[in-house]
Amino acid sequence: MKNLLVELFVEELPPKALKKLGEAFASVLAQSLKSQGLAEASSPVIEFASPRRLAVHITGALPQAADKSVLAKLMPVTVGLDANGAATPALLKKLTALGADASVVPGLKRAVDGKAEALFYESTVKGATLAEGLQVAIDEAIAKLPIPKVMTYQLQSDCELPGWTSVSFVRPAHGLVALYGNDVVPVKALGLKSGRTTQGHRFEAAVSPVVLQNADSYAASLHVDGAVIASFAERRAEIVRQLQAASLRVGNGATAIEDDALLDEVTALVERPNVLVCNFEAEFLEVPQECLILTMKANQKYFPLLDAQGKLTHQFLVVSNISPADASAVIGGNERVVRPRLADAKFFFDQDRKKTLESRVESLAKVVYHNKLGTQGERTLRVSHIAQAIHALLEHAAISGNTQAVPAIDHVHTAARLAKTDLVTDMVGEFPELQGIMGGYYARHDGWSEEVALAIEDHYKPRFAGDDLPRNTTGLVVALADKLETLVGMFGIGNLPTGDKDPFALRRHALGVTRMLVEKDLPLDLTTLVQSATPAFGDKIQDASLALVDFIYDRLAGALREQGYSAQEVDAVLALRPQRLGDIPKRLLAVRAFAALPESPALAAANKRIGNILKKTDDVDAHVSEVLLQEDAEKALYAAMQCELPKAQTQWQAGDYTGSLQSLAALRAPVDAFFEDVMVNAEQVDLRLNRLGLLKSLHIAMNRVADLSKLAS
Repeated sequence: MKNLLVELFVEELPPKALKKLGEAFASVLAQSLKSQGLAEASSPVIEFASPRRLAVHITGALPQAADKSVLAKLMPVTVGLDANGAATPALLKKLTALGADASVVPGLKRAVDGKAEALFYESTVKGATLAEGLQVAIDEAIAKLPIPKVMTYQLQSDCELPGWTSVSFVRPAHGLVALYGNDVVPVKALGLKSGRTTQGHRFEAAVSPVVLQNADSYAASLHVDGAVIASFAERRAEIVRQLQAASLRVGNGATAIEDDALLDEVTALVERPNVLVCNFEAEFLEVPQECLILTMKANQKYFPLLDAQGKLTHQFLVVSNISPADASAVIGGNERVVRPRLADAKFFFDQDRKKTLESRVESLAKVVYHNKLGTQGERTLRVSHIAQAIHALLEHAAISGNTQAVPAIDHVHTAARLAKTDLVTDMVGEFPELQGIMGGYYARHDGWSEEVALAIEDHYKPRFAGDDLPRNTTGLVVALADKLETLVGMFGIGNLPTGDKDPFALRRHALGVTRMLVEKDLPLDLTTLVQSATPAFGDKIQDASLALVDFIYDRLAGALREQGYSAQEVDAVLALRPQRLGDIPKRLLAVRAFAALPESPALAAANKRIGNILKKTDDVDAHVSEVLLQEDAEKALYAAMQCELPKAQTQWQAGDYTGSLQSLAALRAPVDAFFEDVMVNAEQVDLRLNRLGLLKSLHIAMNRVADLSKLAS
């Protein structure tokens, strides 16, 4: 057993895809070799990926796979053998195709296959050599690469049929290395033959080409002779180390902005990272820092520096791919490049502030939102109407005794009317990611209150999983209205998400609605909330409230399972479709505590049994006549219910769901005795209805917090 190294050397790979390409190339190639018996299942695999190479190192590859015994089904015995047991022409023909002859007929195995007995031929297949298996593995790895966009190019002139044979791959390939220990494995890929040479850094390699002596010297040879850190993970860690060191050199508590996606992209752009400190004119800091940060990250792949208070400084970090003795030219070049970008941002900001958000409302009527739902102007009116409906629901809850703060209606109306106006500003036109954020800045400039400005800024939140929620109640109302407008509108026109497509992010909007209702414990019933949004659309949509409510519960169920709740716990709580979603976490914790009780399995099973009994009887009245209780077991159960159920109901009404469920634990023994000793479906009608009424009363009490039958195994 020796170690194996395979490298595919190509032109610069797409940076946003490099990490996945490297992972896929290594995993598929290694898995293919392991499945062919050319490497152990536990063999360590090391992946490499740089801008110009994909590679994999596999420890302990075998020169040849072990021979395998193969049992091939031939045909039914009645077809393969005649009445005398001799081989039929059909059997002989089949054996010839497998490389055997009539001499093996006596040794054929017989076994029942389905309804008939069949003949089987056992043979030994010679294990594949490493060269054979590696060729299969390389072809499979290349075929399964998650290539974002294929490029077609002609083979090099020294290949067969030059100028006529073309290859499709992510980028033109120029080299193939395949080393087994010290030896080259003869394989081909993309018109290339394997060898032991590769290329290092375009400008700083000490040797060209880099000659690899063996499979284990790959990373070290590239680092020393080629000035390349081949490992994506090691290169990323080196960039992080240099970013931290550069931040310390700047001083004053400066830190580079954290952005994993940017870090991965920069790692995919350089082979030998060198972090440099650059500056821009302090006057640009008058522009909102979100604009400057976005343009530096998105357009230039720079790392902005923040001070100890989290404010943007006039310095930034560049990850260069070269390390000259005098880096002043590199620094100066990057400073010259970023200056026009920042100047554009300042120009957009200055121009946008010359018009108020209020003056831009009419312009929204010229922006198409959806051909069936009209313009952004019409959408703004709908969001405003829905926000006012939500405000009315909150006011009603406050009158009913809920202590949740209710925002001022004029704040809600203003924020909803102006929330989308920054879509027609120059800054958001250039940087769509700043929608909402710029609206907040421009609202403050126009003199609106901080309450309104924050609501405009936050009304898209939560934008993604884990994002912050709106910071004030006005923002919550407008954010709910905005998401409900999208959900109700799209469901109303039948534009629903499919398994792999959700262009209007309806799943994300549904999760946003559930997060706000749950985490802010808003006193709003989900169905009422959804139905309150429908009238804003007039006759543009069909009422799909019920389907939308089911969709929201489905998304909530998935989110709760991701948070660590079991499927049983989630199903038990959501089976009741609790309308106030803010209660759900308390219900889940109550169910978890109840499930831990020793009485839980028996009560859950009894609850399931009661449910099945009641399903078979129509219109059972939850009423019990004590006079009609005859058996000792039903009398004992009734007495226990009279003692425990009022207490459980009081706890449930007070929101003590855990206590309410645990109060039911005392019913375990009388419930078991009831089912042991009492015939529910008695022949006497009044006795039967009374016992069903007893069970119906118990069933209602047991399922106030959750459907306990879902806990039954």
